[in-house]
Amino acid sequence: MLLESVRVLDLAGGDADAVTRLLADLGADVLKVEPPGGSPARTAAPLLGGVSISFALRNANKRSVILDPADERDRRRFQELARTADIVVDGGPRGHTADLGASRFGTSCGELADRYGHLVTMSVTDFGTSGPRSHWQATDAVLYALSGALSRSGPTSGTPVLPPDGIASATAAVQAGWAVLVAYYNRLRCGVGDYIDFARFDAVVTVLDPIFGSQGQVAAARRGASRWRGRPRNQDAYPIYPCRDGYVRLCVMSPRQWRGLRAWLGEPAAYADPRFDVIGERFAAWPQISVLVRELFAERDMADLVTAGQARGVPIAAVGEPAQVLAGEHFAAARAAVSTDLAPGLPALIPAGYFVVDGHRAGFRTPAPAPGEGRAGWRARPDVPVGGGTVGARPFEGVRIVDLGVIVAGGEASRLFGDLGAEIIKVESAAYPDGLRQTRAGSAMSESFAWTHRNNLGFGLDLRSPAGKEIFGRLVGTADAVLANFKPGTLAALGFCYEALRGINPQVVLAESSAFGESGPWSDRMGYGPLVRATTGVTALWTAPPGPEGSQRAAATGRHPFYDATTVFPDHVVARVTAIGALAALIAGRRTGAGAHVHVSQAEAAVNQLDTGYVARAAGPSIVPDTGLDLVCRCSGVDEWCVVSIRTDDDWRRVAAAFGDAALAADPRFGTGEQRSAHRAELVDQLSRHTGECTPASVGELLQAAGVAAGPMNRPPDIAEDPQLSHRAVFADMTHPLIEHPLPAETGPAPFRNIPQAAQRPAPLPGQDTRVLCHTLLGLDGDDIERLIADGVLFAAD
Repeated sequence: MLLESVRVLDLAGGDADAVTRLLADLGADVLKVEPPGGSPARTAAPLLGGVSISFALRNANKRSVILDPADERDRRRFQELARTADIVVDGGPRGHTADLGASRFGTSCGELADRYGHLVTMSVTDFGTSGPRSHWQATDAVLYALSGALSRSGPTSGTPVLPPDGIASATAAVQAGWAVLVAYYNRLRCGVGDYIDFARFDAVVTVLDPIFGSQGQVAAARRGASRWRGRPRNQDAYPIYPCRDGYVRLCVMSPRQWRGLRAWLGEPAAYADPRFDVIGERFAAWPQISVLVRELFAERDMADLVTAGQARGVPIAAVGEPAQVLAGEHFAAARAAVSTDLAPGLPALIPAGYFVVDGHRAGFRTPAPAPGEGRAGWRARPDVPVGGGTVGARPFEGVRIVDLGVIVAGGEASRLFGDLGAEIIKVESAAYPDGLRQTRAGSAMSESFAWTHRNNLGFGLDLRSPAGKEIFGRLVGTADAVLANFKPGTLAALGFCYEALRGINPQVVLAESSAFGESGPWSDRMGYGPLVRATTGVTALWTAPPGPEGSQRAAATGRHPFYDATTVFPDHVVARVTAIGALAALIAGRRTGAGAHVHVSQAEAAVNQLDTGYVARAAGPSIVPDTGLDLVCRCSGVDEWCVVSIRTDDDWRRVAAAFGDAALAADPRFGTGEQRSAHRAELVDQLSRHTGECTPASVGELLQAAGVAAGPMNRPPDIAEDPQLSHRAVFADMTHPLIEHPLPAETGPAPFRNIPQAAQRPAPLPGQDTRVLCHTLLGLDGDDIERLIADGVLFAAD
């Protein structure tokens, strides 16, 4: 297994447990430290047979040891485990390090890194350990509100729609996994560890649907008279239509796909004009085209429509039910779900993990351990750091990556390496440039491309020509890794399956992502993100909670209830999952001298992000549900909102006390979690009497001071001015010679002590570096280079 030499001491708990599960899936020896009686997270709802589903899922593949901070012998054992570990991950000041460390012998996570210079330590908190909001608490809903995600989800007026619970926490866990593995790789390079003050808020802002990043609503993030502060006008960019047994979604992008749909509609004369091959022309006429689509789909079943559409080359997907996805034929054939006993005698079907390595699932192997079910020692034999690298340099200096990735998930995976020093050679075809290069008339480069492909070199190559294949093979021979996100089989059709790449370079790593994975009946489907979300049930979860407002809106408009059209989830998180897999393979290669093939499925990534909810739905009535509520309440001002999370009875009492409403606290409709859930709409109305007189920011301040997770709904322009993000220097202005204004860009995955902020070399024009790379890397002389350019094998920017 890729990380079999890595020793991880897990002091996390709750959402942070998912960070070390990622490392355990890839083979790390993860030893979970629990207090006497076990981690409190073991009792977190939803429960199956008295077992916390979330704890069971986040702690698979680990071992457990009980350490009592009141026992001197256990305190010594803790120090010895920390001294001999490679990585320590803690839940921050409220985590176990505080109990086993600070309260007994003054050792925080940062101080552990000081004491043991080889050690990589990470504290995972909601907002970081410093800054104006460092004392705040967050739920997923609060993170959606503060990050701007809530303001882009839901109808253009009325109550915004919260994204599904779980995505924010899981996204933060993936970013944390990437950051801690980067620091570990750096330790192997230079011999020195690190301390990472990781904030989940930073991660959600920069990874879920980044305002300043590829495919975000970038124009809205800069203040000005022409900037749109309202919610997105188009909530149906990827239209959904009712059919006889549910709903289906279309995602028609290319002229060829449009022609397939037009033929399916019976070649209507009104749309025969070739101008409708242009997506903008179709978009303007779509209300009329939709009438024909609705008529065609209304009396047909989802499965029939998907089969017929795919046969015609029309990107279409059924809006699936989350409870049925794991048990479906695709997840079974791809071995992406596995049955295990979460509780004795209570089997459950669970997602198997994110990674496929060399054709084998690198995921679930053993259930979460019972408390203390493990010897307090290490199984793994640690890697010996090579050392010799410069402390303070970027960790991937000297690493070369050949990048075939496109759009968001592909392009961003390589950018993560380029930001930290890798040489990224972006290979593009003149005939098929990266889709992110599409830009407004008069602009030389899109902002999305500038963000996604900074720190890249541009190499123009026709991979379909024999001479182009020969040149590509020579590039691979010099590379440490190749990244791609083509449809499965595309690389093989070009003559570059992993076996062929390994034949050229036995140490090369191939890291790929695709919509539905390498195997299973969905693997050959056209796979845009909106279709992945629909197929896997994410779309079905991205909907308003039941209530009168939603019912009235549906009745008035006839619109479907789904609101995920403005997100690009899971593209950004898939980029990081792919990068983690690639980095784990590079780490293993230092030890073994061999390469590896890593594959990540967007569909499987989406389901693993929401694993607790999917397992709970599939288990049905035997589940003890989570009765915590996340409420979106109106505030003073036009279209202003806040989020209030009530997870416990104590939260409820604090909310009522903060608003000085004794009658509300005594209202029998809201006395327990079950009662609050049953009377959700009335509870929102009652709270809105108070929040409606306050600004969103003041509600957040009031309730956070009372110990309740709450926050304002930020708009995209607010992110640039957020005081916590400014304090933590999450963004820095990036300039590009082809873009007139600076672009705020993320400074890295997290603040490190020994790793500098991201480099900011401008993204290249197509083929900008072709001549230089051919000369310096491949040893071609000028005449040969110009001949290959003239023959169309290469292309270069003027």
